[in-house]
Amino acid sequence: MLDILYRDDYLVAIAKPAGLLVHRSNIDRHETRFAVQLLRDQIGCRVHPLHRLDKGTSGVLLFALDAASARAVGGQFQRDEVQKRYVAVVRGWPVGAGVIDHALSRQFDDYGRKFSADSPTEAQPAVTEYRVLATVELPDAVDRYPTSRYALVELQPRTGRQHQLRRHLKHIAHPIIGDATWGKGLHNRYFQQRFGCGRLLLACTRIELRHPQDGRPLSIVAPLEPSFAGVVSALGWTGTHADFQTVSD
Repeated sequence: MLDILYRDDYLVAIAKPAGLLVHRSNIDRHETRFAVQLLRDQIGCRVHPLHRLDKGTSGVLLFALDAASARAVGGQFQRDEVQKRYVAVVRGWPVGAGVIDHALSRQFDDYGRKFSADSPTEAQPAVTEYRVLATVELPDAVDRYPTSRYALVELQPRTGRQHQLRRHLKHIAHPIIGDATWGKGLHNRYFQQRFGCGRLLLACTRIELRHPQDGRPLSIVAPLEPSFAGVVSALGWTGTHADFQTVSD
């Protein structure tokens, strides 16, 4: 059963668990469960996904319940008017706050198929604001240093490019823990062994938009899953932010 965060006659938002695809993808052909299908079956009506979260990312996932609402909110996403807040655990200690302004090219189509070498994949502007919420230094030599540093960061993408946050954090040499594609295997394995956590430590904790019916501001918040919140607690970061609470098992 999916955890519904918000629902009215026009929109519904769920707390997507890590490991669940939004919809069918060629990258994970063996998967048989998708958020679109599960939510449709749960509430008994058609749903229109308004944005995507990577399979490994948890948090707020928003759907429209009719075509008109899908067009209205979809336009907000296309114009980068929707405010999204994420939190992530990253390797190292980034500078306290900053802006990552680094263009990104598309690598896969909407169904997870990798583009051929002659496909037009020119880089598009991509901007992410970040802020360090907490840091920790652990007395374990994971890589070439005698200790290991990690940070909890808040991320606010100002554009919506493919895998933007994961690629941007890799670009500044602070990859997200648990990222098998743009992360670093030594640190991913360390978190799995020490904290029993093999997931991508990235979650969408808040989305802010205008309601498609009357334009009123709408803010939807998702608490961290236990798999993420457990790591936050183990690293001594509990209480760092009001959103850091667990959902029920």
